Amino acid sequence: MTSLSAFHRSYWLPSTVTMRRWALASVVVNAGITVTGAGVRVSKSGLGCPTWPKCTPDSFVPAQHDAHSAFNMAIEFGNRLLTFLVLAVGVAVVVAAIRLVREGDGQSQGRRDLVRLAWLQPIGVLAQALWGGLVVRTMLNPFTVSVHFLLSIAMLAAAYALFVRAGEGDEPPRRVVHRDIRTLGFVLLAAVAVLLIAGVVVTGTGPHSGDDAASRFGFDIETVARLHADVVWIVVGLTFALLFALHLTDSPARVRRAALALFAVELAQGVIGYVQYFLAIPALLVLLHVLGASLVWIGTLRVVFLMRTRDPLPGGDATDDATGERDADAPRVLAPSTPGDATA
Repeated sequence: MTSLSAFHRSYWLPSTVTMRRWALASVVVNAGITVTGAGVRVSKSGLGCPTWPKCTPDSFVPAQHDAHSAFNMAIEFGNRLLTFLVLAVGVAVVVAAIRLVREGDGQSQGRRDLVRLAWLQPIGVLAQALWGGLVVRTMLNPFTVSVHFLLSIAMLAAAYALFVRAGEGDEPPRRVVHRDIRTLGFVLLAAVAVLLIAGVVVTGTGPHSGDDAASRFGFDIETVARLHADVVWIVVGLTFALLFALHLTDSPARVRRAALALFAVELAQGVIGYVQYFLAIPALLVLLHVLGASLVWIGTLRVVFLMRTRDPLPGGDATDDATGERDADAPRVLAPSTPGDATA
């Protein structure tokens, strides 16, 4: 009963800590459903439920259907059920944000942007659900499938922005690294976005369509795979340059640690990508690669956000926006924010 009460209080009587935990939960479930969505595709279960919103023409839950096996139906229906988990977390995030702003003791007053960021989660889930219906009705057209994944990536960015913002005060953002280094961080973020788009093009051209009846992009798989690899090397090169610049200018340790962690994730992701290419894209490695893509995106967002700071909440510690880790050099600020700095 105590645990249930604490759970209820976490969103109905939220603190900054519980608000951040709900935002982090949103990050986790959004990343998780991208992996389970890939599982639907590699198991050829994309049309396991051939209709939408019902699973079969006569039932909302899996029922005997001559054209689809029970296994495929269970995989697709299970992924649909996970949407309700993402929605539940999104609703809890909204409730927690509204309550935190309305009932705050002065530490959270005025931060209406928390509520706006929080609303993006349930709205995004509903948009995803409607788009998922279009995916089914277009028989897994690769364009609609690609947009389905990219919407999840956008929701990840919104959830992570909420996670960071929930632990900050209301002062304007200020750089903690040189202006040119922060610009390089934004260039890296754009490059990773291009990499994700290139990745879905490869996916839409490759063998894992989700169902034998699904169409494919009409590109040459060798060409798009090599183009994707080229963008990977650009991202890795930009990350190395960023890491080198951060160390050369003696930037805050937490920013350097975040860049190093991102670089390590990118290298691991690159190894997985090349191995799956030479092993003819086995299903397990596809799942790991999708997970890696989400981690690269989150890691890049973390680096960009850590390159600026706001005054902490009254009575709060100087902590790492992404991990809660105390950082002795967090107060260091190089210059006041410029209008362009306020974008992250």
